[in-house]
Amino acid sequence: MLSLVGKQLFAKNGSVLAAGSRFLSTDFQHILVDKRGEKKNVGFIQLNRPKALNALCDALIKELSQALNEMEKDKDIGSVVLTGSEKAFAAGADIKEMSEVKFAEAFSTNFLSGWDSVAKFKKPLIAAVNGYALGGGCELAMMCDIIYCGDKAKFGQPEIALGVIPGAGGTQRLPKAVGKSRAMEMVLSGLPITAQEAEHWGLVSRVFPADKLVDEAIKLGEKISSQSKLISMMAKEAVNNSFETTLQQGLKSELRYFHAAFGTHDKMEGMKAFIEKRPAGFKDE
Repeated sequence: MLSLVGKQLFAKNGSVLAAGSRFLSTDFQHILVDKRGEKKNVGFIQLNRPKALNALCDALIKELSQALNEMEKDKDIGSVVLTGSEKAFAAGADIKEMSEVKFAEAFSTNFLSGWDSVAKFKKPLIAAVNGYALGGGCELAMMCDIIYCGDKAKFGQPEIALGVIPGAGGTQRLPKAVGKSRAMEMVLSGLPITAQEAEHWGLVSRVFPADKLVDEAIKLGEKISSQSKLISMMAKEAVNNSFETTLQQGLKSELRYFHAAFGTHDKMEGMKAFIEKRPAGFKDE
């Protein structure tokens, strides 16, 4: 299956094809997809439901999962930037969509479980957050590996005001990012925090002027994509593993990843290039 996005076409292997080719295609309705960077090695996904402030409906999440799956298979892409608009990264889950869902349906269908595909994406994923990142929007950003934000961004978990709790990681990832007390304050009050507070608390890496944010995120993506894609995925997995294990288990796991790197072409090439004082020619193998 092929998907048409703007003037570009993504094949199932993630490669961009010229517009106008003759084949069946499926339009993404809720996201825009592209390749960015000088070498076109940074995947770019923009949430695109402007009238709903990019509320995360089920169809959008399915499209996002499909796009990430295509980019994971694309050998040219070394990292992905996920963003929204300057007004809203994502103002939350689609409340209209879930307002009539009752317990039996939510439990039997494992409601929201499909969101986890974002967190399981193997390549480095950068969230570029402008405007509102509330509820599911904040949770989506936290599923990414790095969060950059604009200076007017707002982060929050306001589910308490709707009579529910966060359901896509807000009570789990947020404490790991900002600590128990601050996470409790956000979850129990529902009050948002500013971009500056998010940076000070450790939720985001850096804050930029809103109109510079996406360019800065792509610049970071280009830097990441210039490294060995194989080793980048190993490094990501090792860091994520630290949240799931004890320190001793994590150190043992890290050492095994380190040893595994010695079996790759890119380790040999990287060290040889360093000794010879030249750029490395990584092959991602």
